[in-house]
Amino acid sequence: MRALRLHRTLDAIWRTEPGWRGWLRSVNHSDIGKRFIIAAFTFFAIGGVLAMLIRAQLATPNSAFVGPAVYNQIFTMHGSIMMFLFAIPMFEGLAMYILPKMLGARDLAFPRLSSLGWWCYLFGGTIIVGSMLAGVAPDAGWFLYPPLSGKQWTPGINSDVWLLGITFVEVSAMCAAIEIAVSILKLRAGDMRLDRMPILAWYLLATAGMMIFGFPPLILGSILLEVERAFGWPFYTAALGGDPLLWQHLFWLFGHPEVYIIFLPAAGAVSTILPVMARTRLLGYGAIVAAVLALAFLSFGLWVHHMFTTGIPHMALGFFSAASTLVAIPTAVQIFAWLGTLWNGRPEMKLPMLYLIGFFIVFVLGGLTGVMLAVVPFDTQAHDTAFVTAHLHYVLVGGFVFPMLAAAYYWLPHFTGRGRVMRIGEAAFWLIFVGFNLTFFGMHLTGLLGMPRRIDTYSEEMGWTALNLISSVGGFVQAFGFALFLIDVVLKTRLGQRVRRDPWNADTLEWAMPIPAPSYNFASLARVSSREPRDDVPDLAVRLARGDGLLASAESGRRETLAVDMTTGTPEHVAILPGNSWLPIATAATLGGFFLLMLAGLYPFAPLFLIGTAWLVWRWAWSNGSRADIGAIDAGDGLRLPTSFEAQGTTGWWGSIFALSASATLFASLLFGYAFLWTVAPNWPPPELTQAATIEPVLAILGAALATLAVRVRRATLAAAGQGAILLALAALIALRMPSPSSHAYAATSAAVAAYGIFHAGVAMLMWLFIRARSRAGFHSPARDAEPRIATLWSDHAAGAGAFAAMLLVIPGWLA
Repeated sequence: MRALRLHRTLDAIWRTEPGWRGWLRSVNHSDIGKRFIIAAFTFFAIGGVLAMLIRAQLATPNSAFVGPAVYNQIFTMHGSIMMFLFAIPMFEGLAMYILPKMLGARDLAFPRLSSLGWWCYLFGGTIIVGSMLAGVAPDAGWFLYPPLSGKQWTPGINSDVWLLGITFVEVSAMCAAIEIAVSILKLRAGDMRLDRMPILAWYLLATAGMMIFGFPPLILGSILLEVERAFGWPFYTAALGGDPLLWQHLFWLFGHPEVYIIFLPAAGAVSTILPVMARTRLLGYGAIVAAVLALAFLSFGLWVHHMFTTGIPHMALGFFSAASTLVAIPTAVQIFAWLGTLWNGRPEMKLPMLYLIGFFIVFVLGGLTGVMLAVVPFDTQAHDTAFVTAHLHYVLVGGFVFPMLAAAYYWLPHFTGRGRVMRIGEAAFWLIFVGFNLTFFGMHLTGLLGMPRRIDTYSEEMGWTALNLISSVGGFVQAFGFALFLIDVVLKTRLGQRVRRDPWNADTLEWAMPIPAPSYNFASLARVSSREPRDDVPDLAVRLARGDGLLASAESGRRETLAVDMTTGTPEHVAILPGNSWLPIATAATLGGFFLLMLAGLYPFAPLFLIGTAWLVWRWAWSNGSRADIGAIDAGDGLRLPTSFEAQGTTGWWGSIFALSASATLFASLLFGYAFLWTVAPNWPPPELTQAATIEPVLAILGAALATLAVRVRRATLAAAGQGAILLALAALIALRMPSPSSHAYAATSAAVAAYGIFHAGVAMLMWLFIRARSRAGFHSPARDAEPRIATLWSDHAAGAGAFAAMLLVIPGWLA
């Protein structure tokens, strides 16, 4: 009876409201994760249809199935959808659903941020896909190289759809990255040290870190290109001091880590599922963790791998070629660990295992061609041919789609609580596996025969007809396989019989709960002593369900979960999570309004939506916190812990650290662009455009000093005044000392640097005004000082960036 009463009480606190109101307001991680997965698969289906159109076009020579203009939109949308609307959101959805359950938590660290990310993804993806219906879909390739994507060669809004839509979707990716990183580090089961984490958590932690540092260069590059298209600021225009290669650097600074951002979560699924299928434990846990971290680090040193034919100096070619080859080592460590696990166990050929075997074959072939392309002479010959297309698909489909299909069959009982109906999954596997290899293996050969990528037709004399026909047939076979997979999942969800709690005899915590999972995950939270908690305590699920773990009381009516020390896993405080709300969807819709007005060219009105967004964020932050000290509360097992309102090192503080890291990366990317143009562009900066100034930089430095000192004595008004001085100094530099940003890339880049400083000074000012209002409303006390400490982080960053930006703008004038 106690367990039933606890279940009802917890469900009343955590459940999603019924009907459309609940659908719009839900912040539950299981709901958000499922939505991401379903939407990502829908976008995958759309991208797949586009792929079929491509194969229909290329099946025969001199095809007139579609014209070149439509074909350009089709292949651009296929690549963009698969990269930005399928692969990353699919892993985000899986992570959001499964991660808290594997870690023994009740939810993610920032449930409303997850919901905001979901709505931004849905709205942004809808804008991008909807553009096809209007005939204005992006058509300059999924990497949108200028000058082809510039206003001169793409005068319509096609490229704007890509730039604004993808940037909108990237808001979602950044939300997810911060959410995942903080959740892994802070919200785990009691005593779950870092070396006791499920192996998937390490993969997801590395992936989230790569997203935090990998996405800002793309976001910056997209903003600069959109500003160039909208307002004529010539960042990429060679005639005005810009350089189109700057876009390639910024894009591939994101683009190459992106490959591993897609691969690592899938590899994490392999490392999780394979030992269960082999009925043994994972071999080389520590070596795999080291390999994953090495892979994450090395992936940022390979971006020039995609630019070998752009005139890079020979020394750089040698360095990046060696780095590209080096990355095979940590990948091989994982593959040998997986093979060793299979050798050490007693593998069962169940359906997830079948897809894992498909992964091994396809991904290893893709890895081998990757090593070939890392060698400069070969890459020069195969560059921009169908060989690269084949390699890309072997790596991404082999390294992501096959493991995700294995993961789908492995965790589907957890989603649905139901078993299989018929053996359709095996047929789907063979159709997908055979169809995939028919499609892409032959493309290696057409590439070696000289067939370029992205061409809409070819003549019969080229000798590519038979291979292209085989590829097209294979593509349709593959499509039938995916259709069968979908049918199998639907049948299983609707008609499958109920299965027991842990159908695979796995040892991780996500199986220590009823399936499908209740809204609160665990009635009480576990303390663990190894990486196999279910092996250590066989009746762990029953114990947690009857409330024998931590936080078994729900009398407070709050959404509570355990926060731990990030290294030792020692219980640290009780994290209080927010409930369902309209704020995430309202904020996403307001941001969407900004992007739509920019797309429509109504630039004067677009900032109104940013003001609306700022107001909603204010409301959002105001809804958190407590007006009274709560003190330590009973967490069970003899522990008394403070709540997150009165604790140090909260999830909010760490979330700010990661958000500022992403912002600093964006600023560093901007400074890289400034230095790159200064280095490669002739006569940069033009002496006649520079002007010496003293008053403004002095004002900015004094403002930064005032803001930095004021926060140390908690004088919010003075801190806001210091940020105001920085803002005023930077605005004056741009208005009075710099030429028009549209006149030269130097002026445009300087204005972008100043805009970064102005934006952050404005944000810091608002934060201090917020702190002042909250203090007067009674939200702060000596114990409840988390918000001022978070504001201090942002204020210090804004002060440093503002002073640095002011100095950077005046140094060329002093040197002239």
